[in-house]
Amino acid sequence: MNTPDSADFPAFVAAGEALTDLIRSGPDGWRSLVGGSTWNVARVVASLGVPSAFAGAVSRDVFGAQLAAANAAAGLDGRFLQQLDKAPLLAVVHELDPPNYFFIGDDSADLHFDAALLPQGWQAGARWVHFGGISLARQPLADKLLAMAEDLKRHGVSISYDPNFRALMDRRYDAVLQRMAALADLIKVSDEDLRGLFRTGDAELAFGKLRAMNPDAIYLYTRGADGAQLYQGANCWKAPAPEIAVVDTVGAGDASIGALLYSFIGRPAEKLQSHLRFAVAAGAAACLAPGATPPTLQQVTNLMSSSTGKNAA
Repeated sequence: MNTPDSADFPAFVAAGEALTDLIRSGPDGWRSLVGGSTWNVARVVASLGVPSAFAGAVSRDVFGAQLAAANAAAGLDGRFLQQLDKAPLLAVVHELDPPNYFFIGDDSADLHFDAALLPQGWQAGARWVHFGGISLARQPLADKLLAMAEDLKRHGVSISYDPNFRALMDRRYDAVLQRMAALADLIKVSDEDLRGLFRTGDAELAFGKLRAMNPDAIYLYTRGADGAQLYQGANCWKAPAPEIAVVDTVGAGDASIGALLYSFIGRPAEKLQSHLRFAVAAGAAACLAPGATPPTLQQVTNLMSSSTGKNAA
């Protein structure tokens, strides 16, 4: 029996949830869009040019079929997507301004993901594996993903983590936050995430608490229109957001962390300031189209050339 070569597997994998957003489009109308934080990150990295996969489970019904088709269209490795005879995971967005939503999926397919069914030897090809989103707040999936992250860490695979705060991440999520933060080599967080995760109005105080959980990690701290900062130890780099005509901010955070991971894998000779500028440009590029639309490499490089970042020690 031939042993798979590491080159047979994607360099980047995102593990977690892929779901369907049901969005109110009028008093009596709804529209569906494919989504999910970790799945979106996988699409971003693939769109920029790194072989990628999404490791997770979806249903076999019309919603799961739509996600599977979008997964293939994004160029993600289909061996990592599991389709099961279970209900779909739905996010019902019943108010838009501000967004108000709830999740449907008490025994949905995502919860039945089985890491043991992933292609044998895939870990040898993975350089980064990303975790986050609501998948880490939903049991028993959260424990499965934590075990997977811990195993990858033991085998020297780099771990990325974006908690991507949602209302269901209450005090019960605190232990998950601490475990994932301790494991991660890279942590992405926004000011809104920090206020929600730490249940405080002081984002800077919350950021200090997060960094104390793992002082050795690299932190991408995004601030929307104010750009972002990258932290490593005592060093901090800043990059302003490019001036653009915003169409939709959905998926901007996923684009920024996905682009940073792409840059680490595909542009390894660049300095951290350049990696940060690339991530910020990608977050801005995602705002040029409606929905969670992954930016193209050309869009990102165009925005990088029109904006300059400044290094701050």
